[in-house]
Amino acid sequence: MTFSPKRFIGAAFVALSFTLPAAAEVPALPGPNEPEARGLAIAKTSDATNIGYGDTTTEMQMILTNANGDVSERRLRFNTLENKNPDDGDWSMMIFDEPRDVAGTAMLTYAHILEADEQWMFLPALKRVKRISSVNKSGPFMGSEFAFEDFSSQEVGKYSYKWLRDEACGELTCHVVERRPLYEYSGYTRMVSWTDTTDYQVRKIVYYDRKDSLLKTLTFDDYRQYLGKFWRAHELSMENHINKKSTILRWDDYQFDNGLSEKDFDQNSLKRTR
Repeated sequence: MTFSPKRFIGAAFVALSFTLPAAAEVPALPGPNEPEARGLAIAKTSDATNIGYGDTTTEMQMILTNANGDVSERRLRFNTLENKNPDDGDWSMMIFDEPRDVAGTAMLTYAHILEADEQWMFLPALKRVKRISSVNKSGPFMGSEFAFEDFSSQEVGKYSYKWLRDEACGELTCHVVERRPLYEYSGYTRMVSWTDTTDYQVRKIVYYDRKDSLLKTLTFDDYRQYLGKFWRAHELSMENHINKKSTILRWDDYQFDNGLSEKDFDQNSLKRTR
């Protein structure tokens, strides 16, 4: 999420974590007659506000609803580590605790810029770590409406940008920006994001599939501030317009500065998550 890349507040996730200061100091943006430069500047402004978070831990509830309205729930832990290398992406670890049939399943992600992200899963039933192929990252993650690539840190340098317009979004005004993946094997041709013009918090992302048809919509709600400068959305809702399924992620409070290190984000640590 190439200039000094960190996270663009675009998808999930931090992967599905999005941080912004209470009152972002927004530099002058290029004019509407320069839509590509303006879109990139918006992404870089949002990204710059996230630098310095260090590491975080949190827990979350995953609520899956199928086309018939049947609901199932899962409990997870989610840890992130800011990469000290400004030219590379952050690291994250996701661990399932409930229900029993998925407990101990864990996913480790090393986000990169244009190189393929590295992802591994620990499958407790098989007692082994499995590397996730780059060509399969557009597939659904653990039966949810989030893809594997949605759970990778959304580095700014992964995309090209084009500002489309500014418009009302609820009680706010939002920049509407189109971004297109520059990396291989994405399941999307493009995404369109709505980022408010006050604190640069992302409010919505619309995803288009490889045929450029409307696929999914992700909305962000219940933002809370931490350490007087970092914001986190505590509810993310992904709606699939094709299969009529949806997934909601509800996050507990975040903990910062937990003393996590690279040793907590290696393949051996996947096996120690239970």
